Amino acid sequence: MYEESSTIELKRQVTDGLKKEVIAFMNTNGGTIVIGVEDDGSVIGLPHARQDLESISSMLRDSIKPDVLVYTKAEIISIEGKDVIEIEIARGTRRPYHLASKGIKPSRVFVRHGTTVNPASNEAIRKMIMESDGTSFENIRCMNQTLAFDYAKKLFAEEKLSFGQTQQRTLGIVNEEGYYTNLGLLLSEQCEHTVKCARYQGTTKLEFRDRKEFGGSLLKQVNDVYDYLQMHNASVAEFNGLQRIETSEYPSDALREALINAVVHRDYGFSGSILIHIFDDRIEIVSVGGLVQGLSVEDIELGISQSRNSKLANCFYRLKWIESYGTGLQRIRESYAGVEQEPFWEIGPNAFVVTLPKKDLVSLKKNQGVSLNLMSWIKQHETFTSKELENHLDRSKSSVRQLITELVASNVIERVGRGRATKYRAKL
Repeated sequence: MYEESSTIELKRQVTDGLKKEVIAFMNTNGGTIVIGVEDDGSVIGLPHARQDLESISSMLRDSIKPDVLVYTKAEIISIEGKDVIEIEIARGTRRPYHLASKGIKPSRVFVRHGTTVNPASNEAIRKMIMESDGTSFENIRCMNQTLAFDYAKKLFAEEKLSFGQTQQRTLGIVNEEGYYTNLGLLLSEQCEHTVKCARYQGTTKLEFRDRKEFGGSLLKQVNDVYDYLQMHNASVAEFNGLQRIETSEYPSDALREALINAVVHRDYGFSGSILIHIFDDRIEIVSVGGLVQGLSVEDIELGISQSRNSKLANCFYRLKWIESYGTGLQRIRESYAGVEQEPFWEIGPNAFVVTLPKKDLVSLKKNQGVSLNLMSWIKQHETFTSKELENHLDRSKSSVRQLITELVASNVIERVGRGRATKYRAKL
């Protein structure tokens, strides 16, 4: 005599609801389904047991994902001279199991509580996914399996890179079972993470000028945010002959590297947005998630690379947005060479903040003009004296002597002769 329990389910006949029962057992602790038995345990049998068995096999194969056949055993047994079907179900190792047609959604994922079957909560689904896939965010199966990649396809096509099913598997956008991963979610139009930008009046957060939030594919966010930052990045230009030389308040390389670093290395296990604060004297880029465990600030400044999202970084590398791994902070610092105020970063348990100081364009323009003028003048003279340079620059004797010392030390010019006969010339 059978009796329903948390591990035994009795069914009068094969119905479409059988799929939910199997899924619930797979997602919980396993169990047994006996078909051809009333709820009170009385055996009524199945007049077409063999046909029903074939129908069950097809149902389990085609209607439930991931594959459950290896964890189930269905057979015809005789009880009281009547044919019934007994399905033994083990707890699955690739939970959550779900109805194949609708993906990993609460309305298609079921669990068993006592003798009842209920839809799983979002929290329960996430827990099952992490238990099966591990804790690496980008490798975990995405709960949304209806993703679009229009922007990613466009960028890959521009770089003459394929973005078909084979490439998506290679990149890790799709796993071996054909599921989209969270990496796929990040690159898709359905990406749930955003970048929030805010401009402030002055050097504090007391008064907003404007604010904007960027969504969609991470690839689109990077392009859109970079354009937004450049829109607020004033520049000055000088000409050396026909050559136009432009200098911006914020080095373009620094903005680009800081933005890409924030997107590639943030912890997507947190739901918060990347924050960019634009002040009158600086830009702060706040990325969610501190350093990868085991790394120190000194390590990353030396170029040691241990990416939290290695597959996302690889996608950026293929698009040539990352030139080499582990050089981002070095490139930011190098882009400020010769500038009095240097960029700096602060690291908390769950945040990484890069601060880019604004350059003084008035001083830049003045110094840049002098520099270009000076280099042009030096090249036009085979040799020159310090007095001739004083007259040309209209500067004091002491300031020109300091300038000459710096130019000699930098190997821009060299000294010719001694004493009163001392002259200088461009060093080839």
